Amino acid sequence: MLGEYRISGRRASEISASVERAVGEGELEPGQLLPPMRELAAQLGVNPNTVASAYRTLRERGVIETAGRRGSRIRARPVSTARESIRADVPEGVRDLSKGNPDTALLPPLRDALLYAAEQADATPGLYGEEARDPELVRLARADFDAAGVPDGPVAVASGSLDAIERVLAVHLKPGDTVAVEDPGWGAMLDLVPALGLRAVPVAVDDEGPLPDEVERALRGGARAVVVTARAQNPTGAAVSAERAVALREVLAAHPSVLLVEDDHGHGIVDLPVHVLAGAGGGPWVFVRSVSKGYGPDLRVAVLTGDAVTVDRVRGRQRLGPGWVSRLLQRAVVRLWTSGVVDADVVARSYGERRDTLVAALAERGVRAHGRSGMNVWVPVADETGVVSRMLYAGWGVAPGARFRVAAGAGVRLTVSTLSVGEIGVVADAVAAAIGPGPEGEGRRYG
Repeated sequence: MLGEYRISGRRASEISASVERAVGEGELEPGQLLPPMRELAAQLGVNPNTVASAYRTLRERGVIETAGRRGSRIRARPVSTARESIRADVPEGVRDLSKGNPDTALLPPLRDALLYAAEQADATPGLYGEEARDPELVRLARADFDAAGVPDGPVAVASGSLDAIERVLAVHLKPGDTVAVEDPGWGAMLDLVPALGLRAVPVAVDDEGPLPDEVERALRGGARAVVVTARAQNPTGAAVSAERAVALREVLAAHPSVLLVEDDHGHGIVDLPVHVLAGAGGGPWVFVRSVSKGYGPDLRVAVLTGDAVTVDRVRGRQRLGPGWVSRLLQRAVVRLWTSGVVDADVVARSYGERRDTLVAALAERGVRAHGRSGMNVWVPVADETGVVSRMLYAGWGVAPGARFRVAAGAGVRLTVSTLSVGEIGVVADAVAAAIGPGPEGEGRRYG
């Protein structure tokens, strides 16, 4: 059952730590069956209730899953093994299209912005007990939210989109609650949900965002929250259309107690308008925007707004942890926003030209691909491992779809950031050859 590994510990915390450590180190593998609780209790010489408590902790942390009489086993993708580990190593000499990073040539120089922030800090050093949010950042963020049609609400600052989403889920939900997540979707999001002790229910998507009937199914099944990517969905490039937004608002309106989280991380790199869902159900909501794709991942600044109760909870919990996001970074972002050093339209056109050219080139070769917005293209395939391997042999590294999916069909993700338009035909040839003739070449709807 467990091979040579022996679970150890006398307390529930020790037993759960023993299992979690073994999973993280690869000594216990995904799908491996754990001993029945009474059997393990006898082996360890402890009360069965102690083992039951340990198993409950492991379930809440997303390490194991229990299926009634069939027992408890290590999850297929335990939280202890992040999806980032699901990758193909890209050897030297192979072009890497797998990492999802922005084009560094399109990122603004940070020297002047950081110097401005430093000068401000030298003149008025930031101290404990002061306002955590830079007032000018709040003003600019709120004006941007207003222009996009986001309902009125207070503004908070977090260390990136995922930090914001984690804080929102943590202050609203309790272990065991269900969250509706896009499938395929952001790998970090699929890791985060079970890490918080929550259960993810997959919602299929197409080029226009989550399918309304899938969202309805998840909410009727008891989902307490739903996370939607507004634009530049990772990995598929989906963007919520105006028509899809109307349908999703109708679904949400029938479930007013459900928490809605909208992630607009593509703000600043996408030329499609955002169609806001917030406020549709009258319940708790949050709308998040990050500067990572437009200004650089290392700035670690995101702004969010939402209903007053949710934002107040987030800020209150934040005060008990990190306290605040560095005001130096906040002021640097203000400088970038107001200096005109970044032309968002130019950035969006650059990504759009490369993405659209790749999708069209693949279509010419009989390969259906998806990429309505952002910097990623999703290609459904039948043999994910085979395609990744053949692409490596051809000199191109692509991301395996297993990093991004729960129940969705297999696929691979290509990031266009490092490609020139002149290289795209070569990439399309390699993809078509890696897939080969047959149903894959004809393509199919993902989800």
